Amino acid sequence: MLKTLRRDVQSVFDRDPAARSVWEVLLCYPGLYAVWGHRLSRWLWTHHLKLLGRYVSQIMRFFTGIEIHPGAKIGRGLFIDHGMGVVIGETAELGEEVTLYHTVTLGGTSLQKGKRHPTLGDRVTVGAGAKVLGPIEIGCDSRIGANAVVVKSAPSNSVIVGVPGQIISRTRPHTAKDRPDLEHASMPDLVGVTLQSLIARVDELERLVEGHVEHPDVHLPIKGVWHGEDFVI
Repeated sequence: MLKTLRRDVQSVFDRDPAARSVWEVLLCYPGLYAVWGHRLSRWLWTHHLKLLGRYVSQIMRFFTGIEIHPGAKIGRGLFIDHGMGVVIGETAELGEEVTLYHTVTLGGTSLQKGKRHPTLGDRVTVGAGAKVLGPIEIGCDSRIGANAVVVKSAPSNSVIVGVPGQIISRTRPHTAKDRPDLEHASMPDLVGVTLQSLIARVDELERLVEGHVEHPDVHLPIKGVWHGEDFVI
């Protein structure tokens, strides 16, 4: 147990440069309290004390602003940074060394009982405000951008951004030996890339059209159909 507690504290130092001392981590990190509270509520839940386990989880929600259902399965080394508004559903499963930022939701999309929440592999990072919904699987070493809405499974070493989440494969796969994958400044801008591609295409078409016009005042004819009759402009 002591070894596990030390690892929880060390995970904060590994992934938050603002952590300066053990006492600061112990006194000022609600995400750490939420993880420890979940361990207790999970133990009660699996020992047929479900109501008491749920009650403990609600107490931790009141004090930390982080709601983790006691039915969720969480691996070692979970780090919840800031944490306010984080929700982890009953059938969610998290691998080891997962990082969650504030207002992340690991939620369900069905009212049916059974598996209805996502599964995150080892070393997955989920950016602030992201929503991962449904019984989907996010592969190991993947990164989800801030405010993304993810409703489809993604393979390992994916980068997922946008609404709905678009999956991009990494050019250089992340491994367990690498430093924690927390660099959000390098997240791709899919909208920006798309607009740049469209602008480049329009420029290319304009050059193509201008190349077929003999005089700048002469426009190429525009053909179409209106009320069943052909017309030319």
